[in-house]
Amino acid sequence: MNINENYLNLEQSYLFSTIAKKVIDFSAKNPDKKIIRLGIGDVTLPLCKAVIEALHKAVDEMGVQETFRGYGPEQGYEFLQTAIKKYYLKRNVELNINEIFISDGAKSDLGNILDLFSKENTVLVPDPVYPVYVDTNVMAGRKVIFSNANRENEFLPMPDASQKVDIIYICSPNNPTGAVYSKEQLKKWVDYAKSIKAIILFDAAYECFISDDKLPKSIYEIEGAKECAIEFCSLSKTAGFTGTRCGYTIVPESLDKLNKFWLRRQTTKFNGVPYIIQRAAEAVFSESGQKEIKENIQYYKENAKIISETLDKCGIWYTGGKHSPYIWLKCPNGMSSWEFFDYMLNNIQVVGTPGAGFGKNGEGFFRLTSFGSKENTIEAMERFKKLFKI
Repeated sequence: MNINENYLNLEQSYLFSTIAKKVIDFSAKNPDKKIIRLGIGDVTLPLCKAVIEALHKAVDEMGVQETFRGYGPEQGYEFLQTAIKKYYLKRNVELNINEIFISDGAKSDLGNILDLFSKENTVLVPDPVYPVYVDTNVMAGRKVIFSNANRENEFLPMPDASQKVDIIYICSPNNPTGAVYSKEQLKKWVDYAKSIKAIILFDAAYECFISDDKLPKSIYEIEGAKECAIEFCSLSKTAGFTGTRCGYTIVPESLDKLNKFWLRRQTTKFNGVPYIIQRAAEAVFSESGQKEIKENIQYYKENAKIISETLDKCGIWYTGGKHSPYIWLKCPNGMSSWEFFDYMLNNIQVVGTPGAGFGKNGEGFFRLTSFGSKENTIEAMERFKKLFKI
């Protein structure tokens, strides 16, 4: 028996596991200190009313012989696919039902989609980057190279014609930096991918935070994207499904083999998302559901504004926050990412995410999220201002 030794090339622990251990150790020594967590991007508001009503109705259906359901279609029920199709049509993006695949979240599909590609492919990811993009490819033994995202390019790297790659990861709005590509910038990525016959894996998990109609929420708003891009989206941040688990992946029919391969992969390795969860997801796209989730998103955007205004008063550089739940700030006083993490935890008991955990270019930066409660966000920023004597 031989093991997959590519796992030996991974960091010994996942970024957020390290953070959790530090927080647990601090709490054990300081049980009287209230810790405010603005680190992991988990939501705090409950599921909206329309979703809860749909869940209850679906649960009741499962208790009646005439409406009970067992195994469902691995690629998703048509009622949810149709709802997503209509959602995209509002942005003038036309999709066919068999291009929409329902999943248990974008994270799973971003890793599982790699089953479709040769291990010999070279992968391009931005640095800093969501760790899953890198780790899942390291697990498979692929070569990973990086495009430099930095303060000078506003953390929005553009294609380098000298780089010949096969798979390109793009996340917009970006995790961890909150930066958002314009249509013109994404068009350059699409043209680049087509010119080198590469595939773009486009992570749109935070599209619901974009409030400017001029900014693209889907890569399929860009001409030619269906010829080179697969899009991933999630209801985790859109509708608070972090604990409920539902997302979707779009694999255009124009990517002939990939569409067929993904269907084959899912029907072989995946049993589908539970019926009751898909009914809940369908409610997200209803008129009442859309109204209610927009109210929740606005709540988080107001939290982001509170954080941004505090950083402005403290004279600390940052990006994100406007069209993203993430605020990416420059660590003050020349501190490293982990030094600033410890400084915040020990002095004001506010937890964020060290930028170094997202890659080399993340060193010296720090991520805060707007997913906390408004009360905790306000309290955290008051502590922040006192720490910096504002």
